[in-house]
Amino acid sequence: MGQTVSEKIISKAAGLKEVKPGDVVTCSVDLAMIHDSGGPRRVKQIMEKLGANVWDPNKVVLVSDHFAHNTDSESMKILQLTRDWAKGQKIDNFYDQEGICHIVTPERGHLLPGMFAVGGDSHSPTGGAFGCFMFGVGSTDMLGILVTGKTWVKVPETININWSGSLKQGVVAKDMALRMCAALGMNGGAYQAIQYTGDAVQSLSMTERMTLCNMSAELGAQTGIIAPDEITYEYIREAGGHIEDENNLISDDEANYLIKHEFSANDLEPQVATPHSPANSTEIKNIEKVQVDKFYIGACTGAKLVDLSMAAKILKNNKVAAGKQLTVAPASSKIYNQASENGVMSILTEAGAKLLPPGCGACAGYGAGVLENNEVCLASTARNFQGRMGSSTSHVYLGSPYTVAASAVTGTITDPREFLED
Repeated sequence: MGQTVSEKIISKAAGLKEVKPGDVVTCSVDLAMIHDSGGPRRVKQIMEKLGANVWDPNKVVLVSDHFAHNTDSESMKILQLTRDWAKGQKIDNFYDQEGICHIVTPERGHLLPGMFAVGGDSHSPTGGAFGCFMFGVGSTDMLGILVTGKTWVKVPETININWSGSLKQGVVAKDMALRMCAALGMNGGAYQAIQYTGDAVQSLSMTERMTLCNMSAELGAQTGIIAPDEITYEYIREAGGHIEDENNLISDDEANYLIKHEFSANDLEPQVATPHSPANSTEIKNIEKVQVDKFYIGACTGAKLVDLSMAAKILKNNKVAAGKQLTVAPASSKIYNQASENGVMSILTEAGAKLLPPGCGACAGYGAGVLENNEVCLASTARNFQGRMGSSTSHVYLGSPYTVAASAVTGTITDPREFLED
């Protein structure tokens, strides 16, 4: 029987020749990623009661990103607890306030094709962009993983989503993700593995692939994955990762898929999700001229270097509309430095954007930039659930960085191609 990429990775992690959907197997974990919100503060006390330590500190990546840069006493206590735990457990791969875990982990070369990896966050499928089988777990499961280095998994079916054609100017991976949310719904992945294929996917940059796999979570999938290729390997090499085998992790021709979905990139238009679900996505031309109070370019889906560069293309020689607020929170310190060096950050600030430190920030409802009562926001984040970015009476729309930037100039939700054509 042929196997999909996901089934091959699980087979290896379980020490088996092959697995099939529905099998329940115990797997050795190659990498466990945790952050300050769901990590040490959830597991530290129990591990101490058990007299247990991390099974292999070299296989743990810890990032402080949720409570980073907050100045309230509770946040500072959580950050200090995180630092103390990292020191006590000898976690060398600890990145303190250097950015969002889903961005920092691959930036530092920790994700390699074929890994069976877990993350203490629902957007951990981001790792699938690197050919990893990576999924999110809760703190209880993570506790067991940190102590034993193993976890169980029910082998998922694989859903194939194929994107043919090529994207037009002003249309990006975020639009692809929102289109799938609208077409398939937030249970379209049905806790299965989604494998993305097709010319449009293969032509995406590595960081755009990360956006696609990241938002597999919004489709209800256990993970999203893209078979690695030269684009993958080049990114990993530049990040300092060591790849032992290349060009050997592909699905077999006779592999079985639960279902196959076909999408065309040729006719894809910029998408906008209306409150309060990514599944409420539609073509931007169907959106009324909504007046927006705040615009937010941030999060693991919307503040990578490519995302900030999209915004800069729109904002160059333009200004944020009077009375409106555009906030930019780079996804990592490295990205902030790169954007500063290549002039992108200057373009954003000269246009009137306000900068926040790298981290999860307002996307997860933390720190500066959260929404007040009845405020309307257009954001490059992955989710617009009610109350996620602040007040439960606020309203969040989702769009690509192109769309957010263009709308910030006009003050109302605007098709970014109007600026790009100029």
